[in-house]
Amino acid sequence: MSLPKRVKLVEVGPRDGLQNEKSLVPAAVKIELVHRLQAAGLKEIEVTSFVSPKWVPQMADNLDVMAGINRLPGVRYSVLTPNLKGFEAALASKPDEIVVFGAASEAFSQKNINCSIAESIERFAPVVVAARDAGIYVRGVMSCTVGCPYEGDIAPERVDYLAGLMKGIGVQHVGVADTIGVGTPLKVQRAVEATLKHFDLKDLSGHFHDTYGQALANTLICLQMGVWQFDTSVAGLGGCPYAKGATGNVATEDVVYLLHGMGIETGIDLDLLIDAGQFISDFLHRPTNSRAGKALFTQRQA
Repeated sequence: MSLPKRVKLVEVGPRDGLQNEKSLVPAAVKIELVHRLQAAGLKEIEVTSFVSPKWVPQMADNLDVMAGINRLPGVRYSVLTPNLKGFEAALASKPDEIVVFGAASEAFSQKNINCSIAESIERFAPVVVAARDAGIYVRGVMSCTVGCPYEGDIAPERVDYLAGLMKGIGVQHVGVADTIGVGTPLKVQRAVEATLKHFDLKDLSGHFHDTYGQALANTLICLQMGVWQFDTSVAGLGGCPYAKGATGNVATEDVVYLLHGMGIETGIDLDLLIDAGQFISDFLHRPTNSRAGKALFTQRQA
């Protein structure tokens, strides 16, 4: 079995993890979370999004959060920009990377961003051009690549179609996302294979939710395929407002524990990462969704 010797994790907790929280999280708490994550060794952090506060009020403090971060050399700070207006607003915060997203499911695209897949790509195209002209890296995320709450199973051909569209408008890196956490290893493998028709292995990452406890298994099959980049969320934060029943992203702590146990380097200090997860979980007054974090934190307290 050939596995990557090193894995890069993109921490999406501050944005994807917190966006669905009903109670507003102050900018100071978000900033502190980012500081703790980068102190733990995370080099890729998805900080916030530039969307209408009408739709995502949790991210209304995006400029304040970006301005308050003590940026470290070698860390890439990304923001989600769903349209040109959002990108133009984000420019003032000087992101290193912007993120656009599309769905492999027509129904989910309509529910999530009120347009078809083709229309969403038309909307993203000028954003990608503007970002690349400004020297900003562009990452894309493909939602619902294995299952949709409205359409059920998603065929690999739909992933193939979306990946081709994203490549066509100049997206530089793409994430294969199991948005509602219904994927199993074989389904994920097929979605990744479809994506590899358009993107090189170095330009592809996995993004898995853990609704049915399959996220680590899905991560493992991707590792076996040579995938070495993954999105994760500290303390397992996250969820999707348009996918009822879907739980959070796979916990960064659990993935790091898995990788370190397999002898794969991440550059991340697991103890400091667990402390970051505990910090945000304590603020939100709920237990961490990280199995590794809970177990190791309990051991340390004993």
